[in-house]
Amino acid sequence: MNENENEKIKGSEVREQPSRRSRRTRPVRKTQGQILQEALSLNPDALKNIEAKLSIIKFLDYFSEETLDFVFKKRNVDQYIQKISDKIEKFDLGGEEDKLLKKGFEDKKIVETIEHLLANVEEFVLSKGITKSVDKRLRNLSLIVSAPLLAIAVIFLILPYFNIPVDSFLMFPLLCVFCMVPQLVKSAVVKKWHSFKEENRSEIYTKNRDDFLVLKSYIGEVLANIRSNLLELKVPLELIKFSLFNRDYENLQLISQKRLRGLTEYFVSFEYPEGMEPFPIPEILRQQYEKPLIPEKQKDEKPEKNFVVLTEMKSKDGLITSFLPSLKDNLADKINQLLNDSEFTESPLKFTEIIPNYSEAMAIYCICGEITEISVVNICNWKNKFKFYLFEGKQCKCGDQIYALSPMDSSEEIPEELKEIFS
Repeated sequence: MNENENEKIKGSEVREQPSRRSRRTRPVRKTQGQILQEALSLNPDALKNIEAKLSIIKFLDYFSEETLDFVFKKRNVDQYIQKISDKIEKFDLGGEEDKLLKKGFEDKKIVETIEHLLANVEEFVLSKGITKSVDKRLRNLSLIVSAPLLAIAVIFLILPYFNIPVDSFLMFPLLCVFCMVPQLVKSAVVKKWHSFKEENRSEIYTKNRDDFLVLKSYIGEVLANIRSNLLELKVPLELIKFSLFNRDYENLQLISQKRLRGLTEYFVSFEYPEGMEPFPIPEILRQQYEKPLIPEKQKDEKPEKNFVVLTEMKSKDGLITSFLPSLKDNLADKINQLLNDSEFTESPLKFTEIIPNYSEAMAIYCICGEITEISVVNICNWKNKFKFYLFEGKQCKCGDQIYALSPMDSSEEIPEELKEIFS
């Protein structure tokens, strides 16, 4: 992260040039690892060893959950493989448990499994007519769309040099189109790609189940090794927080979760063995540990409003049985206009009656990963053409507030003007 410092004196901006002496005497900012190491009197090598193992499982976990994100990116995958292989090689210098991890890596043929899985998934994607990675397709489309628009803009700029009058009022909409079209094309491609991933996720897993299980099994071994190391070093397990995209591993405690583009990221820590008392947290670390993962806003700050739309939903007679929450902050202006054009009435049904199975497995989440508690349910009537729900969430402990929109019946036709919002 970048930190910019500036100082304003008498209305003008002055950037202070630090002297050589001030550079030398400036306090060094410590990493979380260094703070942990000093507070718990840990061997630096022990902490580096744990960090290396966490980086290995982060890649393997993400690769096994979102293999489609790596198709046609062999060079990137090879770089990841080289990095984790280098880390695994160093396990030979550790204790017996680390040597067993290296042996497991070799016996389970993790590198070969990754390569085999990637080849199979790429073959599957090719059979569906996709021949390039989504990043490459976005770059190519951006060039294809931008080139003609740029050419038109250049023509408008050079016409006056040939004494050909140009209506200046045409320039503004042209520039707007020039800016918006590439973004709209990009949004459409990304949306289509995420739909493709969701539609084919189950089939890919079924066809490659054995490979996925090999990776999951090894991730479980590494997690068990890390937990064992931490317990041996008497490190309070609550202090070691990390994220995974699968929560079905043993001995993990869920802290929070965040859903983004159809993917759920789980923030977790390790659980203590049953019946074991937690290790005391040193006072120097307690304040940092007790801070929320996402800082709370100041009381005098207005809550940030975020719009979520319930998509891919199933509902009948006003009762919703399933849905997928989609963040629509990019359409905030259009949603605000939709609400301004609608009449509100309070729903006769309670939220628990409308979505009776609202739970962690099917919930509307805040940006921070907390489940949104709905306080008000409105029925909105847009121009007497379309009715929809507006669920108002209570202000979250992180300070934000969620507003969720949903059609009342999944079989009802959505007006063309509103399809961008509700699709």
